[in-house]
Amino acid sequence: MTEQFLIGTYTKKDSKGMYKVTLDDDAGKITKVELAIPSQKPAYLQVGSDKTVYAVKQIDDQGGVASYSLKDDNAKMLSKVLAAGAPPAYVGLDEERHLLYSANYHTAKVDVFRINPDHTLTQTDSVLHQGATGPQPEQDSPHVHFADLTPDKRLVVCDLGMDLVVVYNVSDDGKLTAVSRYKSEDGFGSRHIAFHPNGKYAYLLGELSSKLEVLKYNANDGTFSHVQTIKTIPADWTSHNGAAAIRLSSDGKFIYTSNRGENTIAVFEIQPDFTVKHIQSISTEGDFPRDFNLSADESYLLASNQNSDNLTLYKRDAETGKLTMLQKDVHCPEPVCVQRF
Repeated sequence: MTEQFLIGTYTKKDSKGMYKVTLDDDAGKITKVELAIPSQKPAYLQVGSDKTVYAVKQIDDQGGVASYSLKDDNAKMLSKVLAAGAPPAYVGLDEERHLLYSANYHTAKVDVFRINPDHTLTQTDSVLHQGATGPQPEQDSPHVHFADLTPDKRLVVCDLGMDLVVVYNVSDDGKLTAVSRYKSEDGFGSRHIAFHPNGKYAYLLGELSSKLEVLKYNANDGTFSHVQTIKTIPADWTSHNGAAAIRLSSDGKFIYTSNRGENTIAVFEIQPDFTVKHIQSISTEGDFPRDFNLSADESYLLASNQNSDNLTLYKRDAETGKLTMLQKDVHCPEPVCVQRF
């Protein structure tokens, strides 16, 4: 049995766009990496249930989002919405309301797009983040880094520049209304957030602090309250590190985060009170692991190393949550996003 991943990349060096990766589940091995969708700087993407691909898009000095059909290995761009300036850092998919969200690090904007029946995109709203920022050099201005759904279908947005998480209500016609703001410690650098399957707890990753916050989520009013903060790297680590991606196992027992600098996947076990305990850090066998993802049955984890142009495959133990490296040095140019396809 085989399954596939779609890898978003930067295209500063040798990459030509999005790459399809084939995993042989029986052999526990990556067997093929091939260009699937030619595109400039498709650094983040989402795959719809009908296999439509929604991705960050850049053309020369314009950035935005685009939709693609990828059927029978034939790629076709269906729509693009571009504006002057840098492209977004993240796209979130809302299939129930037929909406797409983008988070733009450079412009500090959250944009909303309607997904039309033909998978073309029409912008419906845009919200600009403004306000006080943190003390780190990277926090010179607001930097929106993540925009995706809460379990109760609100939109949750992480702002790295403001150490902030903002929750928005989303109308059926794609309009945003802010309902709550959660502020982390100064310099935390809120990057990505992931929810426990029970919908009552969330795990917030701080890029600049290399910390993980456990938060309790109140669905009645869309607010967060702090429970725990824990480092994703050793206490004695002094070199530069930036936490990047976070994933939860579907059984709600384990959390995985990536560290760019220490170049590891950190594994945490979720305790009965939903706090977390660090149980493993394993090398990504490469440099700058920006993203990773679990296989469909969660028996494998595939990590992408941006600077060393390689993918690393691990076997995952469902009982202990721990990882064992199976394969490294799988060439893929400038990989920065890993999604199941």
